[in-house]
Amino acid sequence: MSESVTSGGAGGMTVESAFAGMRSVTPVVFRAGCPDCREHCELAAGALRLAIGATSRTTFYSFTCPECGASVRKPAGERIVELLTGGGVRTLRLHSTV
Repeated sequence: MSESVTSGGAGGMTVESAFAGMRSVTPVVFRAGCPDCREHCELAAGALRLAIGATSRTTFYSFTCPECGASVRKPAGERIVELLTGGGVRTLRLHSTV
């Protein structure tokens, strides 16, 4: 593509023409298992929450099982944190009260 997007001005590219060649983006889907009903489910980023604490013991992700409705909380190591944040999962940073 030899065109460039410019801001402002009458000679600038429009938003429509800038994105004309792009394909639709497939939403990220995460697979998780419920410890209560043992069901494996696929969850969109909006169905998950990530809490990042000061230590690995206080860093976790959570979701509500779509099958049984249980609140699920699982530990999140560095790789899980990287995948979830990269996939658009909302993140809460926990601060120490000490």
